[in-house]
Amino acid sequence: MSRKARKQKCNKYRKQQHGESYLRVIQGGVQRNRQSTVNIVPRNFNQDKLLGLLENPNVNIVFAIGPAGTGKTLISTLAGIKELKGGDIDKFVVTRPAVSVDEQHGFLPGTLQEKMAPWTRPVFDLFEEYYTPDQIEYMIGDNKVEISPLAYMRGRTFKNSYIIADEMQNATDSQMKMLLTRIGEGSKLVVTGDLAQHDRGYESNGLKLFIERLQRIVSDRIKVVEFANTDIERHPVVDEVLGIYNQVI
Repeated sequence: MSRKARKQKCNKYRKQQHGESYLRVIQGGVQRNRQSTVNIVPRNFNQDKLLGLLENPNVNIVFAIGPAGTGKTLISTLAGIKELKGGDIDKFVVTRPAVSVDEQHGFLPGTLQEKMAPWTRPVFDLFEEYYTPDQIEYMIGDNKVEISPLAYMRGRTFKNSYIIADEMQNATDSQMKMLLTRIGEGSKLVVTGDLAQHDRGYESNGLKLFIERLQRIVSDRIKVVEFANTDIERHPVVDEVLGIYNQVI
């Protein structure tokens, strides 16, 4: 992108940040307004516990583990967006050990962000509730938002950043160690995953092994929130659908 184009995007983003309305008609439709304030409302005890740890400046690394649908990524992402909008962090980082990432990314078309899109979509669905596509594109171009495969993070240190490492049950032990040592001054690292699942088929599950190590010590800076099946939050009709499938024929 040329310097002139970057400047135009920056000016457009700044106008939107200062409250200029951008609800407009597009080809007979209406572009939605984004929410300006991040209001996080936990739906169960463990979501509330997770939010409290994420907002605690004395806790640097938070593990949120449990089954899908419990709000691990939802609460973690909203907390990070709130800090980004409040100017409390310089960068929002999304990473994950995409299964077969080394083999697949080279064959996918587009930029690295586009190649990672299938794995980061849940996070950016939430971003789009608060930022327009142009704003998100600008922040990615300006390195305020970064999407990075786990394998690309070696040798880096993130300062004043909010880092979400999603689906980390698919990380090896060495990858987990590498990730946890990337955190720098003024940063928060959130690690999510489900210990009951992993997709790579290796024997060494980095998330499981670290949690086992952590249970042997008491840490004020590293905390764990364990979600259970009873914490799954879903639309009531989903329970009806599952009930239909569970019927004996």
